Amino acid sequence: MTIRTFELPDLGEGLTEAEVVKWLVAVGDTVAIDQPIAEVETAKSIVEVPTPYGGVVHALHGAEGEVLAVGSVLISVADEAEAPAAPSEPAAPAPAVPEPAAVSAAGERYREEERAGSGSGNVLIGYGTPEAGARGRRRRPRGAVAAPAAAPAAPVAPESPAARRVPLVTSPLVRRLAREAGLRVADIEGSGQDGLITRRDVLAAIEAARAPVAAPAAAPAAEAVPAPAPVPAGAVDPRTGLAESARMPMSGFRKSVAAALSRSRSEIPEATVWVDVDATELVRLRAAHPDGPGLLSYVARFTVAGLRAHPELNGLVDTERGELVQYDGINLGLAVQTDRGLVAPAVLGAHRLTTAELDTEIKRLTAAARAGRATPAEMTGGTFTLNNYGSLRVDGSAAIINHPQVAILGIGRIIDRPWVVDGELTVRKVTQLSFAFDHRVCDGGAAAGFMRVVADAIEDPAAAIARL
Repeated sequence: MTIRTFELPDLGEGLTEAEVVKWLVAVGDTVAIDQPIAEVETAKSIVEVPTPYGGVVHALHGAEGEVLAVGSVLISVADEAEAPAAPSEPAAPAPAVPEPAAVSAAGERYREEERAGSGSGNVLIGYGTPEAGARGRRRRPRGAVAAPAAAPAAPVAPESPAARRVPLVTSPLVRRLAREAGLRVADIEGSGQDGLITRRDVLAAIEAARAPVAAPAAAPAAEAVPAPAPVPAGAVDPRTGLAESARMPMSGFRKSVAAALSRSRSEIPEATVWVDVDATELVRLRAAHPDGPGLLSYVARFTVAGLRAHPELNGLVDTERGELVQYDGINLGLAVQTDRGLVAPAVLGAHRLTTAELDTEIKRLTAAARAGRATPAEMTGGTFTLNNYGSLRVDGSAAIINHPQVAILGIGRIIDRPWVVDGELTVRKVTQLSFAFDHRVCDGGAAAGFMRVVADAIEDPAAAIARL
């Protein structure tokens, strides 16, 4: 009997773990290649993971609600013709068996990915199927039963230090994180499968590099004072004198958000400008066409126009090479409040869409994001973010830039305010635009120019649409 094991793949953005939300198959079920077997939740979204093998489910490695590390065994599949009676409960992952060629194969995979400039291969449909060849993260199944050997294998020679230091990194995002921090991946110890270097390993190395070098200790290490234990829930906080009402662990999503926002604040020299805008004509246009695009779709279209006029705001800062990068195209991110927290999926190729097409795509994308169904590409591919915090009934916000983007535009609620038109005081529909930008890519003049493109279009939408 041949049992093949499928490992949890890298689902993008250097994520190192995922939670099993729901199994879509059970032990004993017959599955086909590329059939979805489980729903897993990462810090980005909920995705279905398909199996690269066909046969009978032999074991499910992990219960619903359990968090699995990338590279750990997810499911075992037996050949259909040879499948035995299946166990009734998920089996524990089989211990990894060192393979003599693991290091060299890993190094070759790393070099292939570096030449291709791609990620870790097909993660979803078609991931690791036999027809896909040897590229990507496909590994030889550890659980496969080998044919009887004709003679005992020769003893494996000890690895040389050079062989042990072949850097096993399958995610280009992890490699980029190391480069941006000035670290060599060959100097980082990997904690993943077969020594895989994960995002967590790079972050730990960055923290270690930033830590001050300790002076030689005068006393033996055994006499060091142990770190204080965490304060138990319900204890009195010594700083405030108040009792703690609750303690709860940060979810993977909140940890990811915290890391991204902290990095934005620490790396980006941010500046903010804002302007009040008379949106009366835009509101009238929307009211005249109740079945047409929504207000946000018009603002999205005007934002795309502003980015075409000021392309430096649609790019990134390559600190490693000291270059300012501009994109040939716009993936417009949209801040969406969900039950899991704030996410920013992107309308891919927004520069190619009409206002009506943007409206359709925005509705689809926001619904997918709230349901946790946005794709990894949509969740990570944004080049600029539009934040409609007016939907939360607030007027303004000093938003944090979504790193590695270089700018974010926010629009507040539209309300009646006194406004002067042609020297006469009247009541108009007024909103506030706020714009945060990376001062490394431009100065205030360019930021103000972008803001005026968007604001002028909102104030005279008919003329703006005629020009677009």
